[in-house]
Amino acid sequence: MQIEGKCHCGNIRYVLDWPGDGTDIKIRACGCAFCTKHGGNWTSNRDSELVAEIRDAALVSKYRFGTGTADFYVCARCGAVPFVASLIDDHLYAVVNVNTFEGIDLSSLARAATNFDGEGTGERLERRKRNWIQTVRISGA
Repeated sequence: MQIEGKCHCGNIRYVLDWPGDGTDIKIRACGCAFCTKHGGNWTSNRDSELVAEIRDAALVSKYRFGTGTADFYVCARCGAVPFVASLIDDHLYAVVNVNTFEGIDLSSLARAATNFDGEGTGERLERRKRNWIQTVRISGA
């Protein structure tokens, strides 16, 4: 299944190639202050593929906080956060914000609250390597 997504103004766009028909998409509603304020509801499948395009890199901020091990791609024009990327052992992993999907009815997808408080940096990176999208290409960054 191919899912298209973008920030509100379209400066950051992506195509997510999801294995299967998408009925297994699970939404993780992160409870950290940043994700709560920005509507961060994340999904990933290690076997999916993310191809992202940034049209104007000058209008994109890469925001890091907490452990400083992930870049939140924030559109400076509209404020949306379409995806997060983490470079681990020279390999790029990512999760996408389902709130930036185009043409997908999110009400039919399973949503669960998530909290990573207390997780050490090593544990966090290992979890990302297991669960995040493993084929990621970002152009224009």
